[in-house]
Amino acid sequence: MLISNHLDTYKQVVLSLPNGKVLLKEDILIDDLLMARDGKLEMYYAPHNEITNPSAKVMIIGLTPGFTQMRIALQAAKAALEEGLSDEEVCGKAKEAARFAGTMKVNLVNMLNEIHLHRYLNLPSCDGLFQEHQQLLHTTSLLRFPVFVGKKNYSGAHPTLLSNPFLKTAALSSIDEELEILEQVLIIPLGKVVESALNVLVQEGRLDANQCLWGFPHPSGANGHRHKQFASNLDQMRDRVMASSTSSLSPSTSA
Repeated sequence: MLISNHLDTYKQVVLSLPNGKVLLKEDILIDDLLMARDGKLEMYYAPHNEITNPSAKVMIIGLTPGFTQMRIALQAAKAALEEGLSDEEVCGKAKEAARFAGTMKVNLVNMLNEIHLHRYLNLPSCDGLFQEHQQLLHTTSLLRFPVFVGKKNYSGAHPTLLSNPFLKTAALSSIDEELEILEQVLIIPLGKVVESALNVLVQEGRLDANQCLWGFPHPSGANGHRHKQFASNLDQMRDRVMASSTSSLSPSTSA
C-alpha cells in the first residue's frame, strides 16, 4: 500500500540515472532529487519508504535512510521502472533491496531473537521477517526520506531532531501518518533519537506507550554502546514482548 506517491514526480529523474555503475553522491545528491532544504539540512527523494504494510505485526523505525540505502533504493527503483512495474511494485522492490542488509541485519535478527520476538510470532527465527514471513514486518524511518547535513548522513545530532522545527515537523507528521495505518503493531524504535520523537507522540496522546519496545539500541556496528544498552534493557524488553497480546502479535496461521 502506497502511503505517498512522490515517485510520480521523480520517476523521470530516477530513469535518467546512470547505467552500469554504482551510483555516487554526485549522481544522486542532485537538485533534481532535492525535496527540501533548511540551511545545511537537505532532504532528498528515495522511494523505499513510500510503501507500507497494513498486515504487519511489528514495526521497526530507524532514524533516516543513509546514502547507501538511498543509492540501493534508487537503483532498484530504476530497474523496476524499466521493467514496467506499477508504482507500488517499484516502491516494494526498492524497500526489499534497501532495508537492513549485511552485518546490520545479522545484528538486528540476533537482538530480536534475544528478546524472544520470534516465539510470539510463531517463527523459528526473526530472520524469517526479512524472507518468507516479511508480511509480518513493516520497516520505516522517522524521517521518511534521506536527510543529510553538508552531504553527510544525518545522525540525529547537530542539530538535534526535536530542537529543529524543519526536522521535528517532518518526523512527527511522517510517522504519525504511518501509525494511523498500522494501529495494532509492536513498535521497535531503533535508538534514543527515534525514542525521543515517539515520546512526544505519547505525551500528546497520539501513541500508546505500551505499544513501544523502549530501550532497543540501533544495530549498526558503528554503535559502540549497543551491547551495553541492549544488556541493560534486555529483561524489560522481554517482559514487554511477553505482555503483548498473542492475538495482536501472532500471525493468523502458524509458521
